[in-house]
Amino acid sequence: MKAFAALVKVLSNSTKTNEKLDALSRYMATAHPADRLWVVAIFTGRRPKRTVNTTQLSNWCLQMTGLPPWLFEECYHTVGDLGETIALLLPPGKNISSQPLHYWIEQLMQLEKAGEDEKREFILKAWEELDTGERFVFNKLITGGFRIGVSQNMMINALAGAYQIPAPVVSHMISGNWDPRTTTIEALLNENVTAADASKPFPFYLAYALETDPQELGDPEDWQAEWKWDGIRGQIIKREGQLFVWSRGEELITEKFPEYQPLLNALPEGTAIDGEILTYSNNFPLPFQTLQTRIGRKNVTKKQLQEAPVVFLSYDLLEWEGQDIRNRPLNERRKLLEQVVEQINLPSLRLSPAITFHTWEELARFRTLAREQGSEGLMLKRRSSVYQVGRKRGDWWKWKIDPLTIDAVMIYAQKGHGRRSNLYTDYTFAVKDGDQLVAFTKAYSGLTDKEINEVDNWVKKNSIEKFGPVRTVKPELVFEIAFEGIAASNRHKSGVALRFPRINRWRKDKPAEEINTLADLQQLLNSYG
Repeated sequence: MKAFAALVKVLSNSTKTNEKLDALSRYMATAHPADRLWVVAIFTGRRPKRTVNTTQLSNWCLQMTGLPPWLFEECYHTVGDLGETIALLLPPGKNISSQPLHYWIEQLMQLEKAGEDEKREFILKAWEELDTGERFVFNKLITGGFRIGVSQNMMINALAGAYQIPAPVVSHMISGNWDPRTTTIEALLNENVTAADASKPFPFYLAYALETDPQELGDPEDWQAEWKWDGIRGQIIKREGQLFVWSRGEELITEKFPEYQPLLNALPEGTAIDGEILTYSNNFPLPFQTLQTRIGRKNVTKKQLQEAPVVFLSYDLLEWEGQDIRNRPLNERRKLLEQVVEQINLPSLRLSPAITFHTWEELARFRTLAREQGSEGLMLKRRSSVYQVGRKRGDWWKWKIDPLTIDAVMIYAQKGHGRRSNLYTDYTFAVKDGDQLVAFTKAYSGLTDKEINEVDNWVKKNSIEKFGPVRTVKPELVFEIAFEGIAASNRHKSGVALRFPRINRWRKDKPAEEINTLADLQQLLNSYG
């Protein structure tokens, strides 16, 4: 546990990618094999299931420290992280142990069906046996993920360096439905074992945002253009007589979308298709909010199937007749994909249409029609490109349309988390409705560090009321809020929900009297919702 706590400290305090990568690589080369496996699991979204809730942890900390609840709450609001707050408040441990990471994780998992008294006894004993740094990571194993800037790509590169395996191969090895409780690091990084898993998806190839003139990409004849769809990126795989549907987040979601089951008999053996999961009606994609009504539901009702029917809009073929064809050029993969979709001829599997264009100016005009097509913009793919791993520059680009914007006034502010736990960085915004202000969205990003500090100072001087961690502020600061889409919502007082809201700019030039209105939001909803 000490080695893991030391690793987390380096990863948390460093802002340099190479320092983090070196620390991860050293850990992967020296730690106990079982600990290495759990670190891979933790940093790739396979954290153990929570067996103790945050209320219990807070109450047990109060019992152990004798602090009044109000002081605990003030400490929590200042620190911004429950696991760290508890670690800092607890008195020094009396029986420090040297148990490894995997021991503590295994003990936590055994508490799943235990009673509250048994859980309390174990947690208090653990706190007595761990120092402050170890307590922090122990608490984080219970309360949530580690926000320390470790991407899956960094984890892949660390494993590649420690085990001398090419990074793309490692990426494929650690994808899929493996369970850290039932495998070993040696089995996970074994090509023979990887090949034996029929369900294993391929690592996704991701595009970079195009921020330059497309003319710089060269001859337009070298490029394929498609609409950029606003759904869930996924893969459909048919192997060993079984159908598997994966999300980009490496969640196996086959049972959530029964519309895809006819593909089990229709797809040829040894096929893997990359594409987009979309709700679709009358040959047109429905808003992402419609798809959200299906996300997380394992048992889908007949009504939901009728109101939010799902299709798979395919745009690449990764495996054909049991062979990995990712190294073939895109134009070859595309031809095969077109044949597959045409032969199967099922409504649940569609082809993402290619856009015919001859000049960049012509394609730019298509881009202006993106919202009318229910898309977010365009995808540009070099016809000769192979299917790579992760986000790579050069061959795949996303050319998104400009966001929708609305001018709004800040009415609430709340402190952030982690390194921003002492700064007001989480804001709620409102538009006018007659003489009233109506909250319609929150936003957490878009300001520079200098602007965040300026807003923080203003909030502290202009707070009106306090509701726990939230401050009501004078409605004076105006910001331009950007967002990708808008949809009707019964859950929000404003009647709308925004897609990817963020602060576009601070409108210091605009008084609060000139912000947009609720009617303006409704007009956007009628036009683009």
